[in-house]
Amino acid sequence: MASGGPALEPLVDQVISVITNDGRNIVGTLRGFDQATNIILDESHERVYSRKEGVQQLVLGLYIIRGDNISVVGEVDEDLDSRLDMSKLRAHPLKPVIH
Repeated sequence: MASGGPALEPLVDQVISVITNDGRNIVGTLRGFDQATNIILDESHERVYSRKEGVQQLVLGLYIIRGDNISVVGEVDEDLDSRLDMSKLRAHPLKPVIH
């Protein structure tokens, strides 16, 4: 991804989910990005998935993610997301992305 410009511009000030190369899922409000697709998230948290416990949400606050560590960026449907009971969700943790 050479430039995040046109693809990320409509997502500024929206809640997004970022999957990193090491398998982390970070959710927050996109505040900005640059030509290297480094992104700035505000009010962010990491969702840690487990097969035995509900989803843990670790508060990160203002958070910067380097563009070369981003695998996937997606928009979050805030209405649907607010209705999910994270304590009842079970899932395997994501494995790191292998290039």
